[in-house]
Amino acid sequence: MKLICIGRNYAKHISELHSEKPEHPVVFMKPDSSVLLKNNPFIIPAFSDDVHHEVEILVKIKKVGKHIQPKFAHNYYDDIGLGIDFTARDVQNYLKDKGLPWEKAKGFDGAAVIGEHWFPKTKFQEVNAISFRLEKNKEIVQAGSTSEMLWKIDELIAYVSQYFTLKIGDIIFTGTPSGVGPVEEGDVLEGFIEESSCFSIQVK
Repeated sequence: MKLICIGRNYAKHISELHSEKPEHPVVFMKPDSSVLLKNNPFIIPAFSDDVHHEVEILVKIKKVGKHIQPKFAHNYYDDIGLGIDFTARDVQNYLKDKGLPWEKAKGFDGAAVIGEHWFPKTKFQEVNAISFRLEKNKEIVQAGSTSEMLWKIDELIAYVSQYFTLKIGDIIFTGTPSGVGPVEEGDVLEGFIEESSCFSIQVK
C-alpha cells in the first residue's frame, strides 16, 4: 500500500502557510509505517514541538492503473474516506529552508490517520462537492469542500499515475483546507464527512 499525498491543493491553505501556488500538484509519500493503528492514540513525537493537524479527503484505489486519462480516472476508485496528515511543522520548515525532502516531518510513525469508515462515492450527489470538517475538543478547526480543490480527484489520479503505477489499496490524501494548527496532549480530534463521523482520536 502506498500513501500518496497532495500538498497545496487549497488556495486558502497556501495563503496561511505563506507558500506559493504551485504550477502542478505537489506530491509526496508517507510510508505504510506512518499509519496510526486502529484504536491507538496519536503520540506527539519527541523530536517536534509543533505538530499540526491537516484533515483531508481520502481516495482508495481499486484497480491497477498507469498513465490514466482524466476522463477514465473515475473508474479507478469507489470509496471516499477521511484522514489526517500530521505534520511536524517545525521540522518541515527547517527542511524546506535547507531545500531538503519533507519525509521526516510527514512520514513519522503515526503521522497518517485513516478513518475507519469509508463511503461509496455513489452516496454523494457530486464527488467534487463533498463537505468535511475536523473538530478539536468539539470545536470546528478545519472545514472545507472538495469543490475548493485546485485539482479535483480525477485530475489528481491522472496526474499521479503519470509517475507511479497505482495499485489496489493505494490511498491518495487529496490535500487540506485552511485552519491547520497545533495539537497538544489531551486533545480529542474527530473528523466528519458531511454529518458522518469518520474517526475520533486522542492526542498524547
